Amino acid sequence: MAQQLEGTQSQFMTVGEVASVLRVSSMTVYRLINAGELPAVRIGRSFRLRAEDLDRYLSDRFTKAG
Repeated sequence: MAQQLEGTQSQFMTVGEVASVLRVSSMTVYRLINAGELPAVRIGRSFRLRAEDLDRYLSDRFTKAG
């Protein structure tokens, strides 16, 4: 699912899809959203997250080994 925003395409993901990518539980994703660490938009009773926000979240927390 994609939406046109100011000339860019945003890929939106469900909480379940994000949990699958991160290999964590859905509850962990909900905790990250509620803590404000992972931006999300609420649509009805569910949340959607932009793929680029997930990429930014991961790159901000990336650590170098050694």
